Amino acid sequence: MKILEVKSLSIPSVKVIRFARFPDHRGYFAEHYRRSDFNNHPQMDFLRATDFVQCNESFSRAGTLRGLHFQWNPYMGKLVRTVAGRMLDIVLDIRKGSPTLGKAIIHDMPSDPSAPHQEWIWVPPGFAHGNVFPIDTTIEYFCSGEYSQGCEAGVTPYAKDIDWSLCDPAARAVFDAIAPTTQLVTDKDRNAFQLGQWLDDPRSDHFTLEKLA
Repeated sequence: MKILEVKSLSIPSVKVIRFARFPDHRGYFAEHYRRSDFNNHPQMDFLRATDFVQCNESFSRAGTLRGLHFQWNPYMGKLVRTVAGRMLDIVLDIRKGSPTLGKAIIHDMPSDPSAPHQEWIWVPPGFAHGNVFPIDTTIEYFCSGEYSQGCEAGVTPYAKDIDWSLCDPAARAVFDAIAPTTQLVTDKDRNAFQLGQWLDDPRSDHFTLEKLA
């Protein structure tokens, strides 16, 4: 695996890992994950103690909105990439004590087969996670914890009390073009917690900086 770049987004705990593709006249080859390269890269210490125990794939039709989901017992961090199509990944900080608590960002992750690279986004435990898809899209994500029914919840992406001030305006414009009118969102996500409601719920104390350290 050839890792080209590791960078932090405007919420520094959220990382983007760019890796190389190797094109030829037939198409391209890419090694998109190798544990030893993750462990040995000098800028990847944030994942060194992480074991990925589950890998999921999902397909979403154009106009789909998902999230914003999170889990405890066990915590679940997600390493996410776009296989085909275009994903805009939504990340909301729900860590009590964090200077960016309540702030959300969106990272645009199109998949272009002609590009010489592709990206992962790392969403660590302590963040609510979702996505919006302007075109038909397939994604894949590795999880640091197995799914645990009964230990999950969500903040609706329609929550009026989310702070979007750190969000890239162009990515937010895509969200704003889809979210208000789409029917491709579940009732569970549409009617999930407002941010303040969740922070008043005793279960939100699973997500303090001290417990996540």
